[in-house]
Amino acid sequence: MPPQESNLTIKPPAGDAVAVRLPKGPRFWLMLLALCMALFLSALEFTAVATALPTITADLHGTDFVWVGSAYALASSAILPMTGGLAQIFGRRPAFLGSIILFTIGSAVCGAAKTMGMLIVGRTIQGLGGGGILSFTTIIISDLVSLEERGLYAGGFYGFTWSIAAAIGPVVGGSLANMGQWRWLFYLNIPLCGLSGGLAVILLNLPTPAGTWRDKLSRMDWIGNFMVIAATCSITIALTFGGINFPWSSAHILAPLIIGLVGLITFIIYEAIWATHPLVPFSLLSNRSSFSGQVLVLWKKKYTITRHAYLDFIPVYFQACKDADAISAGVRTLGLASIAVTGLIGGVSVKIFKRYRPQIWISWALQIVGGGLMTTVKSDTSTAATVGFSVLYGVGAGINYAVIVYPVQAPLPIKQAAPALAFFSFLRSFAGVWGVTLGGAILQNELLRRLPEEFLTQHSQDVALAYSVIPLIRDLPQPLKQDVQVAFAESLRVVWKAVVGVSAAGLVSSFLMRGLPLHTATDKAWDPSKAVEKR
Repeated sequence: MPPQESNLTIKPPAGDAVAVRLPKGPRFWLMLLALCMALFLSALEFTAVATALPTITADLHGTDFVWVGSAYALASSAILPMTGGLAQIFGRRPAFLGSIILFTIGSAVCGAAKTMGMLIVGRTIQGLGGGGILSFTTIIISDLVSLEERGLYAGGFYGFTWSIAAAIGPVVGGSLANMGQWRWLFYLNIPLCGLSGGLAVILLNLPTPAGTWRDKLSRMDWIGNFMVIAATCSITIALTFGGINFPWSSAHILAPLIIGLVGLITFIIYEAIWATHPLVPFSLLSNRSSFSGQVLVLWKKKYTITRHAYLDFIPVYFQACKDADAISAGVRTLGLASIAVTGLIGGVSVKIFKRYRPQIWISWALQIVGGGLMTTVKSDTSTAATVGFSVLYGVGAGINYAVIVYPVQAPLPIKQAAPALAFFSFLRSFAGVWGVTLGGAILQNELLRRLPEEFLTQHSQDVALAYSVIPLIRDLPQPLKQDVQVAFAESLRVVWKAVVGVSAAGLVSSFLMRGLPLHTATDKAWDPSKAVEKR
């Protein structure tokens, strides 16, 4: 077995990895503004498109709506394993700017899309950029503030930014969709990406590692990257088509699913034994608390059958069951803005009390209760009750978002922040692929069982696509309309039950972690005041 030197822990550019606490002057706050702006764009895009998807699907005459969300999530997962190495080998700023460029190109392609295929290609490019933005903003903030303070910034300010985007995204998406201007969901990103990138060029003057491009490329674990990307794609294909295009027991589904799972196992073995510059240093998983934290991340985003179940499927509920247009459905999801407030509170609480386990336990409990209440929602449940349940869920989700990183990083040395955060982001996004796809699959399969036969006969080509039939519900005659609305509500209740189950698994997993002291300094190697590029 060759000696392993992680590409994520190669000697950084500007001196030794000595702990340092950085001052927070005007330049720091402007850098934080640039990072939050990029994160806002990524989050806004995800949530706005979900609400506008029925209109987009109808306009493009498409049938692959699941792939519009899955392509973005899949591409994000594909790029994330590389982000730690890219940040460490090429430098934070070049990697971050590259992500913004990809996101801009993807937005332009989506805006110009004439077919669903072109839209999915654009969403894939967007996902590559969005995944990079998600990871690099997290890594950069770890260079600027200590773990002790990170809850306020990464959990608080980042969480607040993400949550505001998540709250207004459905309204923005719904408004543009109702006006027949859904393409501006993507075109508006272009000038905003230019502004964010410009701020990054001016403000993110972080150290750039020395070495030629050839030397830097040789340090990337290309074999490991290929293995994890191929395995992720294979699993996603199986989850996307399972139960919709092909039965779950068919070879079309079982073959890619088994190949993908075997591929992931092979990837882990390869990284642990043969990789010279492994994507994921094995030491990250050998610590009980750090490992349990990563497991929590997996459950937390696998409950994209939880968080994205709310972001994606609450608008579906209001549009299908309450005759709400896209704007009204978006407004009724504003209860999730509670994520922003409680995320900030959660981050501040860790800074004050120097503890993170109680907040995690409370957050999971609140999500279980909120999800449990959602399982009682029927087609005739009042809007006030449904919004109230989502607020309760949002309180728990906000706290969880702010504090979930602590058990991952607290047991590790400061210099391992990049690999830990890259793996953290990968699990978050990869599990999100499962969540988006499985949430959609659950809804489609339940609708196939519950929709009235009369409706199935009239719209057989659309029956596997919930988003494509929503615009038809409002004009249906009674009692067929009521029967279809009941079918949607009952199908969504199965999604909410999945929310409860996965959240309960997250709560159980959280008991594995230990309460540890938090680092009070950052790594001098990435001190912005030492930014000198060597060639």
